[in-house]
Amino acid sequence: MPMPPRSFAEPAFLNVIYHDRVVGTLAQDPNGLLVFEYSSEWIADGFSISPFSLPLEKRVFVAKPHPLNGVFGVFDDSLPDGWGRLLVDRLLRRHGADPFDVGVLARLSIIGASGLGALEYVPAMSLASQPGIEDLDNIAAECARMLRTDFSEDLDALFALGGSSGGARPKIMTDVDGSAWIIKFPSSHDAADAGLHEYRMACAAQRCGIIMPEVRLFPSRECAGYFGTRRFDRRRDAQGNAHKVHMVSAGGLLETSHRIPNLDYDLLMRLALRLTDSFDCVEQLYRLMCFNVLAGNRDDHAKNFSFIFDEDARAWRLSPAYDLTQSEGMNGEHATMVNGKGRGIELDDLVDVGQRAGMSLRKARAIASEVEEAVRTGLL
Repeated sequence: MPMPPRSFAEPAFLNVIYHDRVVGTLAQDPNGLLVFEYSSEWIADGFSISPFSLPLEKRVFVAKPHPLNGVFGVFDDSLPDGWGRLLVDRLLRRHGADPFDVGVLARLSIIGASGLGALEYVPAMSLASQPGIEDLDNIAAECARMLRTDFSEDLDALFALGGSSGGARPKIMTDVDGSAWIIKFPSSHDAADAGLHEYRMACAAQRCGIIMPEVRLFPSRECAGYFGTRRFDRRRDAQGNAHKVHMVSAGGLLETSHRIPNLDYDLLMRLALRLTDSFDCVEQLYRLMCFNVLAGNRDDHAKNFSFIFDEDARAWRLSPAYDLTQSEGMNGEHATMVNGKGRGIELDDLVDVGQRAGMSLRKARAIASEVEEAVRTGLL
């Protein structure tokens, strides 16, 4: 097997950057575990980028070997999976590198400044040129070709548009009317109207009182349309300047893999209350749990819940909801358990979780009934 080109050798270290400031330094120990140390300047007036595993202290942190393969959860969030991982691996092979020989520091270097959230990694490594595809139907066709044949003549463009993304469904990150958006395309397992379906799910969630980012159904000549959502990890200030927003998934905060169904909503709500000190966030999670159960979204894994850091308020809050689709889940079960159950969940189970989270019986029942009615009228 040929050796990877020298450019894909594992970096000795990476600097983690937030808004042009050095947060700290990442390296690997002899056992392949990531180690991280905050910079002295960041310690002086920064914030903990992951409060439970990386408190704001001047010491060297060593990642646990499991379940994230020696990676801290907050940095694991930066690594693409699904579609994004597929694109990265194909580009690595095209450049003569075996993806299995390319480690986590090199992969974070490839992500550079293009990842979700606000963290950036330097030195950055460029793999692809700027995107050259603009028509959404053409992008969808090229994504389908990539999934079908494992080949694309526009691999550079696909990577530049969506190489830092997660999730199984192909997607691009692009600007729409001056704002940052994510637009999704059907995977090989999706029906042609997957975009319309996700749009209807998002609209139904809004009617349930769930906070959602702005969503659109982008027109198509080939199908009912492509689902798009405005990115909540990007914002503009009063002067119109763009800023990245720091975010961490529940899986990243809890250092657990979203591929292992070991999470329950009781824990999620305790996490929300401890991190945000806001019962409004707990109520939002309760509404989202009710919606996921009643609308049939069983793909409610640990990376599909996130928290964002409000630097002005120096506080965490629950992110808007995202990735809401009807999904059968693994073996027909929810990735996150409800009242100890993965399936066969009843209204009383929802209410029990709400009560343990601190709601009155009356309020928990009222919210569950409200969501049930909104789902019934919005999706049927």
